Amino acid sequence: MARSLNSRVPATEYEFRHISLPRTTSRGAARRLLTEQAEHGHWELARLRLHPDGTRKIVLRRKILRVRPTL
Repeated sequence: MARSLNSRVPATEYEFRHISLPRTTSRGAARRLLTEQAEHGHWELARLRLHPDGTRKIVLRRKILRVRPTL
């Protein structure tokens, strides 16, 4: 069934974490860092930018879970 445009479906909200890694960080070390964040902090990779000078700018995100009162 199609939803009407007026229905109020809450949009998914995310929190973001920005990480910068220097050019001296190896690829394996960056992978281990991101894997640990994903497994233990429930973060997912939103964006990774590798700059010409070798630095990495990483944006991680995870959903914000809102608990609705049941009373």
